[in-house]
Amino acid sequence: MKLSKGAHAPVPTSLLAVVVSWRSEHVIDAHALLLDGTGAVRTDRDLVFYNAPRHISQAVTLDQEPAPGTARLSVSLPRTETDVDRIVVSGSLDHGTFGDIAGLTVTVFAADGPIARFDIEDADAVAAMMFGEFYRREGRWRFRAVGQGWSSGLAGLVTEFGVAVDDSSRRARTPRHADPFARPHPDGARDAGSERAQPAAVPSRATRPSAEPSSPQDRHLPSGAPYPTRSIPESSPLGAAERTDATGPSAHRGGGALPRYADFPAASRQTPPRGESAGSAPAADPVDSTPSEPSTGGPPRTPQHVDLTRRTSQPAPPPPPPNPERADWHSDPEVASRLRWWDGTEWTSATYHRTPPGPRTCARCGNPLRRKLFGGTTPCQFCEAEIEEFLTHWHTRAWRVLIASGPQGEPWEALWASLRYQRIDENIGRTALREVGLSYVERLVTFAFADGAIQQDEYDTFERAIGELALTGPLIEDLCRRMHRGRTLCRLREGDLPVVRTPGLHLDSEEKVHLDLVATHVRRLARGPKLTEGRLIASNKKLRFVGSGAGVEMPWSRVVSVHIEAGVVMIAATSARGGASFEVADPDYVAAALEGALRVAKRLVLTPGQRDSRSIPQEVKAEVWQRDGGKCVECGSGHYLEFDHIIPLSRGGATSASNLQILCRACNRAKGARI
Repeated sequence: MKLSKGAHAPVPTSLLAVVVSWRSEHVIDAHALLLDGTGAVRTDRDLVFYNAPRHISQAVTLDQEPAPGTARLSVSLPRTETDVDRIVVSGSLDHGTFGDIAGLTVTVFAADGPIARFDIEDADAVAAMMFGEFYRREGRWRFRAVGQGWSSGLAGLVTEFGVAVDDSSRRARTPRHADPFARPHPDGARDAGSERAQPAAVPSRATRPSAEPSSPQDRHLPSGAPYPTRSIPESSPLGAAERTDATGPSAHRGGGALPRYADFPAASRQTPPRGESAGSAPAADPVDSTPSEPSTGGPPRTPQHVDLTRRTSQPAPPPPPPNPERADWHSDPEVASRLRWWDGTEWTSATYHRTPPGPRTCARCGNPLRRKLFGGTTPCQFCEAEIEEFLTHWHTRAWRVLIASGPQGEPWEALWASLRYQRIDENIGRTALREVGLSYVERLVTFAFADGAIQQDEYDTFERAIGELALTGPLIEDLCRRMHRGRTLCRLREGDLPVVRTPGLHLDSEEKVHLDLVATHVRRLARGPKLTEGRLIASNKKLRFVGSGAGVEMPWSRVVSVHIEAGVVMIAATSARGGASFEVADPDYVAAALEGALRVAKRLVLTPGQRDSRSIPQEVKAEVWQRDGGKCVECGSGHYLEFDHIIPLSRGGATSASNLQILCRACNRAKGARI
């Protein structure tokens, strides 16, 4: 409900939150005063401000870590004592005036959202302002929008309601670590030339009118506009209720973020008797620093001076959790019965109470679960709806993070930290990311096999993605086998060769065998191919074939290249008739091992530039993938994808985006080297 200046509205007798928001670089300090029927504080402890952020009755608490551009007070009307008739909500500035602040708004929140809103659009150039007040009316509470200011700042505002202010804090802002409500030294009397002169005759608190300003220069009021009292009619027009996104108290039963408050020592107070009548002896003015002379009507009131100097000393921060690099909920070091959010670097103010485990309560929010007709319980409807709504946006964000940086780094950790902050099981998130994860892993495999060489960083990225996304199933197992084999062949080509024991061979002392297997030597004759069974042996010195009635021996210095044609390993030599062809069970493995042995023997000088022509730049892969939609252009399949040269490299095709396309394995093999 939108209120105008002077209007009022009923509020529920429950826990409320008053949020002051603005749009400027200023910092507003919120405070509150609890007043009795005389319109003044009972004791100086009835002032809630930055040095005393919690009332002794816990009726009003000040949030010391609000969101930027806001100030927040929690008001518990059920805990308010019976002799408190009004709760004044006010604010002050250390620098500047309220006339310089834009978008100043005061909003009252209940458990189900905002119930009253007051937009202060005509603020005067004052340093302190009374935003509004809660007051009792016929046994119920109401809120009145006031919006009146004090040019004398916070000290002038609180003095108006009977708070005795330490004059030293008004003259000099010096750090002070004592109790803000401590009793002053007897010699610390107030100077005669202070801001407010001591009146000749001060009425008692019972007879002092609460609506009269003490001096015109202290109270900054509009001309002819007295302080609004309860005589204001209740027929003021109220605007329609508004919905807002301000941070009010959460309606979630699992608990919300609670501010941390510093405890302050208690101090004894002397207050006048509640039955003091208007005709009794006048009590000391709370503004004065010296008490009045005692009279026979009762004991005099000793004023307690409040130090408004902001205390800068901060308590030692609590120790970090056992795993400080992980953002998660941990046991609160201050209150063991609740959990507190650790953001990876420091403790935050976000907390929630532990949910007692049980088969009939929701493990996330603690709500009771409904029982099924034939036994068991149904899932928590509240949590299901909340989790589904959160995962809708989280799913899109996860895909963007995967495409940009993959499952690693700060963006990926922040993604899962946001899931833990909502107290959602990570397995639920991984289940929601299964389809996205499969697409990402398929993309990784296709990009890795584009140039026929699986590098170690590509293999590590694939393994990390499988582990982070917790992907399983036949498709993942097949992709793992492909990547492992591709990495093995790449390591063989790079010269990482195994050493095979051959006890039946007589070798040189420094000769090591890398390959020893059954092979068939193929000789191309005029009458047709001649096949000879035997053993193919490759060492670091030479290549040998030992067969029945025939043999081949070639040192690596005579070998030019190794390649595969129609499943046959072709070895080209320096002489026209020096080459050889072999049929083996695994031609890819044999060709990779022979190529690696050749590169090691020739000190990695195998036809420079030949392999570079097949290398596809990463940006070209991404362009082709985006253009073809990550699917086979022939059959539309999304699995076992490969990059194919439209015009083969053997026929002069270029490695460019216009000459590349995405085909599945079956379509790529069917196409072969055809155009």
